[in-house]
Parts: sequence; structure tokens; C-alpha cells
Amino acid sequence: MKLLSNFFTVIVQRFLPDPFVFALILTAILFVAGIVFTPHSPIDMIHFWGDGFWDLLAFAMQMSLILVTGHALASSPFVKRGLRSFASIAKTPAQGVVLVTLGAAIASLINWGFGLIVGALFAKEVAKKVPGSDYRLLIASAYIGFLTWHGGLSGSIPLLAATPGNPMEKISGVIPLTETIFTDFNLFITISLLIVLPIMTKLMMPKPHEVVTIDPNLLAEDKSDVSLAISDEKSFAVRMENSRILTFLIVAMGYAYLIYYFVTKGFKIDVNTVNLLFFFTGLLLHGTPLSYMQAITNAARGTAGILIQFPFYAGIQGMMEQSGLGGIITNAFISISNEHTFPILAFLSSGVINFFVPSGGGHWVVQGPFIMPAAASLGVNPGIAAMAIAYGEAWMNMAQPFWALPALAIAGLGVRDIMGYCVTTLLVSGIIFMIGLSFF
Repeated sequence: MKLLSNFFTVIVQRFLPDPFVFALILTAILFVAGIVFTPHSPIDMIHFWGDGFWDLLAFAMQMSLILVTGHALASSPFVKRGLRSFASIAKTPAQGVVLVTLGAAIASLINWGFGLIVGALFAKEVAKKVPGSDYRLLIASAYIGFLTWHGGLSGSIPLLAATPGNPMEKISGVIPLTETIFTDFNLFITISLLIVLPIMTKLMMPKPHEVVTIDPNLLAEDKSDVSLAISDEKSFAVRMENSRILTFLIVAMGYAYLIYYFVTKGFKIDVNTVNLLFFFTGLLLHGTPLSYMQAITNAARGTAGILIQFPFYAGIQGMMEQSGLGGIITNAFISISNEHTFPILAFLSSGVINFFVPSGGGHWVVQGPFIMPAAASLGVNPGIAAMAIAYGEAWMNMAQPFWALPALAIAGLGVRDIMGYCVTTLLVSGIIFMIGLSFF
């Protein structure tokens, strides 16, 4: 296991560039492939790429909001007080590891941005309260809990598949959540992960002489996340910035709209309704417009990758669709698959693509154009095909630490500190995902 973890650490640190660089490389590869394997000229491929470049602006905004609203919710005073209280439950290092893993997994089911930040903050609270805790394993446990996110309420692919106007609607139609998240196979996978992951992290606890404890300086409160105190100044501007009445009025309007929406249209959850719910809940828990705006400002730093990469994913989609490359890849995929093996092959291919596109929404754009038509041709339920893509992305996050970076930044650790634990989890969790896709 140490050999495997060292191998992945070397790959990540020496050979895995920033995902933006991968987006550029993938763009160049598909540009050349379109010229070589289709009858289109370089000018044609440039045209296809440029025409598609801005097609995902609304989509990128939706993905950014999932992250920032979850992050802002996690940094609210109410949630932080709750984390301190829950951390007191743990009395031993083993209990702390189990608690962090389970807490991060449940939080990630609610919202993936929420889960990432809550997990890291929770791990720090447990490290403060439980002497002898291995800090590396606590932070690794927080990230390992992230494995559940694509089966939860903020899973990018199932939510997008259920949203009218999503990039794959022309191919597979709108796929309701009853065929993705609310299914027997997703229930099996999610419950299995909630049971197995805490047991795994407990079994991975180092021996007492190998424990790495935390520098107390790293456990100090992050001042950038502390809500602004109300100024002594009593001007109109300051009063409005710190007005709880204004906050509660807007929150009431937001909740009223959501109730109206569900009453008139049925309980139809999509990416927009989830973002609305977390937007207004975060505003409520922060209490004032200024506090919430500060939290959103802090969270927005994590959206840089989404904002810069998604136009390139849109350009890639344009080249694949208009040149016919998507059809060529689809036919190749169909030729090596059947109805029974297709979900596993889609899952594994999604894991490989995650090294190039470490984003659930990005997978839907890049992989969807050939996975979904192939599923239709083979008679595979589109919900299973969509979730196979989703699970592959979540699974390979254990070897592609792009989304671990916010947690590592909060913790003051590096990739090498958690990679061994994550690779172990990769091997075990892959079995759970494949059983769920094969037998349920």
C-alpha cells in the first residue's frame, strides 16, 4: 500500500499539471483528432471550437454557486458552533477519525462545497479537543468523506440531467432524480460508503509512535472567516449592511418562492432549486448582508478553476458535436460494450477522464456526448449511464486531489500528507461502486 501511495504521490506532484493546463492539452488533442479522423479542415475545427466556447456560461454560474453557497453555509457561526459541539463527542483518536469521516460524508451528501469545508473545519476542531490525534489522518478522513457527494442533493451530474436546457438534453432528454439519486443502486452505494468509510479510516490509524500531531499555531481561528463586527458608526449604510430585518425579509421571500414552486410544479429538484435553498439558508445563518457577503467573497476564490476551464470544456463539446468526433467515439465505445458491461466501462472511463477534467459538471460536458448516445444504443437506462459518469468522477478524486486543495489549505498540509490514505480508499470504494452499478 505504501508503494501505491508513493506512486500516486509522485504522479501528482511531478507529472500532474494544473487542471487548466489539462483543459488546454485536451483542446489541442481534439483539434488535431478532428482534422485527422474527420473530413474537416483546421479552419472548420477552429470554427466549431469558437462557436461553442461561450455555450456554458449559465452552466458555469450554476456550478460556481453550488460551491460558494455551500462554502458560505459551512463558515456560518451557527455551523461552526455545531462543529465544536459535535467534536466534543469524540473522546479518543479512533472516535475522532470515525466522527470526522461520517460527518464529512453526510455533509457532502447535503452539498459538496459544504462537505469539503465542514470536513476540514470539523477535523481541526477534533484535533483541538482530542489529544494524540493524527492530524494527517483527520484531514484525509474529511476528504475521504467527500466520496459520497455525487449521490447526494448537490451531485452535479444528476442535478444537471434533471434540469431543462442542460447540455445533454438533446441526447438523453431530462432525466428525473427518481432515475438517478432516488434509486436502489444509489441507495446501496451511499449507505455502503457511509458504513465502510468510517471503518476504513479507523483501520488506517497509525501506530502510536507514528502519530503526527498538529502545530497549535495551525489551529488558530482563521480571521478571514470571522464575521465582521457591527461598526460603532450609525450611518444608514452601516445599518443596512448589518440589518437582520432586511435579511429575514429577503430570506422569507426566498423560502416563500421555493414553497410556491414545489406546490405548483411538484417536488422537482434541480440545480437551480438546490442553489436557491442553500443561498437563502446561508444568508439566514449569517444573519446580516455584510457577514454573508464576506463569506461569499472568501468562498469565491475557489471558483477560479470553474470560471476559466468551463469555456474550454464548451469549446471541446462544440468540436466533438459539430465535427462528428463524438459519434466516432460513441461507436468505438459501443463496439466494446454490451448492456451489462457498459455501466462499469463508463465508470472506469470516467475515472480516467477525471485526471484531465476534475469536475463533475465538466464530465457531463466532455463525456456525456459519447456515453449517453452509446447507452441509448445499447438499451441502458440513461439514469444508470449518468450516474456511472458521476461515480467515476467522485471515485478518482481519491487519486486526483484537485478538490482536496481547499481542505488542505485550511489545514496547512500538503498532498503528500493524505495521499496514502486516499489511495487505500480508492481501491476499496471502487468495489462498492462497481457492485452497485452491476447488481442493483
